[in-house]
Amino acid sequence: MPTHIILLTLFAALLHASWNALLRGGSDRLWSMTIMCVAIACSCVIIAPFLPLPTGESVKYAVLSALLHVGYNLCLVRSYQSGDLGKTYPIARGSSPLMVTFGAAIFAGEKIVSTTFVGIGLISSGIMLLAIRSPKVPVRDLKFPLATGAFIAAYSVVDGLGVRVSGNSFSYTVWMSMLWGALMPVFFIILRDKKSLLRWRPGLFGAAVGGLVSLLAYGLIIYAMMAAPMGGVSALRETSVLFAVVLGYLFLGEKLTLRKMLACTVIVIGTFMMG
Repeated sequence: MPTHIILLTLFAALLHASWNALLRGGSDRLWSMTIMCVAIACSCVIIAPFLPLPTGESVKYAVLSALLHVGYNLCLVRSYQSGDLGKTYPIARGSSPLMVTFGAAIFAGEKIVSTTFVGIGLISSGIMLLAIRSPKVPVRDLKFPLATGAFIAAYSVVDGLGVRVSGNSFSYTVWMSMLWGALMPVFFIILRDKKSLLRWRPGLFGAAVGGLVSLLAYGLIIYAMMAAPMGGVSALRETSVLFAVVLGYLFLGEKLTLRKMLACTVIVIGTFMMG
């Protein structure tokens, strides 16, 4: 995998962990997530006129991905209701790279060299070690994080396919994100009501900034998937759990245990094998 793709993906991982920390620290996470999506949609409306239109062939992928992203959002919010960032986040992220690898092999015909595949396996194992073996995570609390991981894998493969026929990775990202950002408020109103969405609350600015950060993070990932295997990019993206562990420790009062440090070491070894 090219060095610049690795560095871009690791930077995207840091950004991704940052907006998840913002979301996990909020009091009403469904509202925070929806505000993030509104900020994403508004930003994309401003950016879109300056980019060429993506090809018609990529539209079906963009629509499907937008729907999958909404499902991901709802599962992620539900996951954070029953777990801290250092446990719930690794389950959701660690379960997806191998699913993406197999999905890319089936639908895109990608082939992974042995060292890369071992690296993906180590990264996923290290990520899952951060959470699965903890006695504080009951089995009933795993269903939503695992469902989140399935949504991650699904939209990653769909976007990997879509961007490769789009003609322009940034155009695809903007139009898909615009649709995704517009759909989320609709689901919020269905689940809650219009009045509670529009009411001013503390944390509005932070949520909006989190949305812009998430847009940049995923835009970099989609760009990376044009030039590198989806499974490898997905695995490197999930090194964001390293940053999530540190952010949870520094800002959310979560413990940095020996188990977490061991798991992080496994993830780093896997990352070096990817390179």
